[in-house]
Amino acid sequence: MKSIEIKPNIFWVGAIDWAVRDFHGYTVPNGTTYNNYLIMDKEITLVDSVKEDFTDISIDNIKSLINPSEIKNIIINHIENDHMGGLEKMMALAPKAVIYTTEKGAEGMRKFFDISTWKIKIVKTGDKLKTGKYTLTFLETPMLHWPDSMFTYVREAKLLFSQDAFGQHYASTAMFDDELARLASHSGLEDATIDYYANILMPFGNLIKSTIKKLNDLCMEIDMIAPDHGIIWRKEPQKAIQMYSDMASGKTNLRALVIFDTMWHSTEKMTQPIILGIRDEGVDCKVVKLRASPTSVAIKEFWKARGCLVGSPTLNNEVFPSVAEFMFHLKGLRPKDRITGAFGSCGWRGGAVDWLYGMFKQMKLESMEPGLQFQYKASSEELDQCYAFGQEFARRIKEYHKKYD
Repeated sequence: MKSIEIKPNIFWVGAIDWAVRDFHGYTVPNGTTYNNYLIMDKEITLVDSVKEDFTDISIDNIKSLINPSEIKNIIINHIENDHMGGLEKMMALAPKAVIYTTEKGAEGMRKFFDISTWKIKIVKTGDKLKTGKYTLTFLETPMLHWPDSMFTYVREAKLLFSQDAFGQHYASTAMFDDELARLASHSGLEDATIDYYANILMPFGNLIKSTIKKLNDLCMEIDMIAPDHGIIWRKEPQKAIQMYSDMASGKTNLRALVIFDTMWHSTEKMTQPIILGIRDEGVDCKVVKLRASPTSVAIKEFWKARGCLVGSPTLNNEVFPSVAEFMFHLKGLRPKDRITGAFGSCGWRGGAVDWLYGMFKQMKLESMEPGLQFQYKASSEELDQCYAFGQEFARRIKEYHKKYD
């Protein structure tokens, strides 16, 4: 795609990655974008770079507007490779440009590039850059989601460059949320936003609430959010902010997730009456089978549910490998505000269910105990217990969910 004007004299000059499906271990079925932006003002200013592989595309978009040597300022909101990978090539074309970044951003740059000849200006929250008719204000957002992260706000345009926040891994011919709504289901954008939050930003809920408060305290009136990945929020930027505020506060649906894997279908057979019991108690239920679903999808569905039951057979006195992978990934995201439980089948000796409850305790998640474990294939009487287990879990979810209504 060519450069696109998103505000008067402010252009998207990024690249779309239609083919990527694995983003550092995170499955991205819709591809992604590497967004960066060019402010055509008295002092021409580039906001962020792109992934190194896509640098030439971004440079061609810039060249369609100006000679890159005319760039006076380069703002780096985040130094992760997909946003800063092309910086060295850009600096070769604009060697006199001044780079604006946080102190941690400058420290990180030294690990990636030889910056001895670069002009770097360290900025802090509230610092400003006047480019002409536009005034840019910087807002540090450390650990959202790297220590170097910051936002850049263009007051006259009511535009927030939000780096990874409010973004999605979503490649589309649509550039804006209202365009996407005309081309496809608008819920696709919401789902992609939740997916991104759950898999990347879940651990940073308190920091997100703090950042949103800072935006309000600084009286940053926002009518557009331009993230570094995915769709630009032109029609409903406040919806994106509200979604983040709700997610950071632990709000989610009154829903149960049953996530499992199975070896000889015995654990799978247990899921059927459990799901029926949950449903008959009036709670929506989503089911995810591991090995048939990417881990990132399982994580997203975990986030969208108030309660999660994890089912696993016992293998070598331990949890099943695919279930262990999911649980270790989940643990690293430090979930909270969810209720959990476990079930599974075993042969001559159990182990998986106890292992799962041990992980729930490590994550400090509330659990319904004891779990449910049967030897070999569950009998009719044991399947009745599975149904009752599902009913009781649904009741627990409803009680737990009242805290967040």
